[in-house]
Amino acid sequence: MSEKKKYIEENGEEETERGHWGHKMDFMLSCIGYAVGLGNVWRFPYLCAASGGGAFLIPYCTMLILVGIPIFFMELAIGQYTQEGPLKVWENLFPLLKGVGYAMLVCSFGVGIYYNIIIAWCYYFMFASMQDPLPWASCNHTWNTATCRVSVVRCPAANATAAPTTMITRAINATKAPCLPINAPVTTPSEEYWNREVLKISSGIGQPGEVRWHLALCLLLAWIVIYFCIFKGIKSSGKVVYFSATFPYVVLVILLIRGVTLPGHLDGILFYLTPRWEKLGDANVWASATTQIFFSLSVGFGGLITMASYNQFYNNCFRDSLTVSLINCGTSFFAGFVIFSVVGFMAYASGRPVEAVADQGVSLAFIVYPAAVAQMPVSQLWSIIFFFMLITLGMDSQFAFMETIITAAVDEYPAVLRSRKWIISMIGCCLMYLLGLPCATQAGAYVVQLLDDHVAGISLLILCIFECIAVGWGYGAFRLAKDIEKMIGYKPFLYYWWILCWKFISLGTLLFVTVFKIVGYTPSSYGGKPMPAWADGVGWFTACCSMVFIPGIAIFKLFTANGSWSDRFRELTTPRDDKFGDLQRLTSIFNNSA
Repeated sequence: MSEKKKYIEENGEEETERGHWGHKMDFMLSCIGYAVGLGNVWRFPYLCAASGGGAFLIPYCTMLILVGIPIFFMELAIGQYTQEGPLKVWENLFPLLKGVGYAMLVCSFGVGIYYNIIIAWCYYFMFASMQDPLPWASCNHTWNTATCRVSVVRCPAANATAAPTTMITRAINATKAPCLPINAPVTTPSEEYWNREVLKISSGIGQPGEVRWHLALCLLLAWIVIYFCIFKGIKSSGKVVYFSATFPYVVLVILLIRGVTLPGHLDGILFYLTPRWEKLGDANVWASATTQIFFSLSVGFGGLITMASYNQFYNNCFRDSLTVSLINCGTSFFAGFVIFSVVGFMAYASGRPVEAVADQGVSLAFIVYPAAVAQMPVSQLWSIIFFFMLITLGMDSQFAFMETIITAAVDEYPAVLRSRKWIISMIGCCLMYLLGLPCATQAGAYVVQLLDDHVAGISLLILCIFECIAVGWGYGAFRLAKDIEKMIGYKPFLYYWWILCWKFISLGTLLFVTVFKIVGYTPSSYGGKPMPAWADGVGWFTACCSMVFIPGIAIFKLFTANGSWSDRFRELTTPRDDKFGDLQRLTSIFNNSA
């Protein structure tokens, strides 16, 4: 009997059935797809332009070195070393803080609910883009109001007249319109299409209205696609990412080539890159850089731990962490050229300054960019390509959120659930679809904004503070460094730098940013309108749903452990060495017999 079969017979099938990535590239593309999400395209470019232009790259790169890469590297390392998901990993590393794992799952679950409605919006716009002309290209639809204008022309004075300049005068020969008073309200066709046709948005979050069934059906489609991509676990999602992780880069290159051929593109790019050095003295800029790096790399959700847990034990996770982190940040920077070349064209065509056109998030994706695309030749093609790119960007992140939740459940009850993973995937997708239906109501945009502000906001920063405490101080930064040396076969470059970051630098930076954001906290708002106090309270409740697990699980374990209080504390703060001994034996056996 082979040593591998002997181990299986002695220890059961639990370890052998968990599986590994079919190929190293499966893991790399999954990590890239997970880390490179919607925020890289619709948040970073605006944040960079508004926070000092080219000067913003200094705090951005600084925080990448101090916080981003060290925590990214740490999560890959502990996932690969333990070969466990985000619940079991803390049980083995530092049992007292197993609540960090539960908090990660709650964050992934919460984000997964509203993230897919954004993908559903993209599906809707992609299908709507197949119409000729585009439905947001003009003001002659039933949903348009008297304030809708394709032409935006302001009179210099109340009783003066002016030769009008339309939004498209300088791009194509358009009919001139009479000027409007300075204070006259004006809305664009894309803005009215988004608010009055797609969302049919209510007056506030307290007025949910009806379910917008076209959005509910698009949400159902989004979940069906996600299910069939993940129901076999990494065997299925690991193959899908060969397309979904690479296609956005092809589209970004195509859109950049198109963007730089448009008039006014240089104004947008200069607005994006021109450094404003005085911004470096603003603490808000440094805090924004930290949070952008933090959320851009997707640390703290458990997805990196989950994906790394399917690696071979001797995989070079150090090289992987550097590669994925740099690709992620490079993508954000590159996307800025794509976005601002088109924003520059939009400003040129409308006769407005770039800063008056630039926006981020939902407004950029569903109002500003569609309005610019509508003015291009063959606008349907560019619109379909753009929204399909957003769909693929979102799908990769959604794969990781779902795989994190499913892996955690299966690792907790492997004997019962491992062979039924497809059923767990179906139950998870159905449940999250039902929970996401409030986001498909007329108040759905408010709900999405509220969840986005709180589910993965300050609570995620607090979660990662405890993650650094558990690894850097509980398990031990030096101990983790030794474990990494065992896996990759050498001391990683800047060996003691990583140890300092895990124990002091990253932890201290996160503490500073968390306190800064709590002190400077402002209630959630949508479209410039602040949400009511009760809605903000609901938001904080959702944030606490994840944070409460950290002290809650620790207290529960202390009260249910055996022995004196000192014995209980010692047991719960001692890593499970026997687990790692078995793991190293198992991986050695498997690698030798493969």
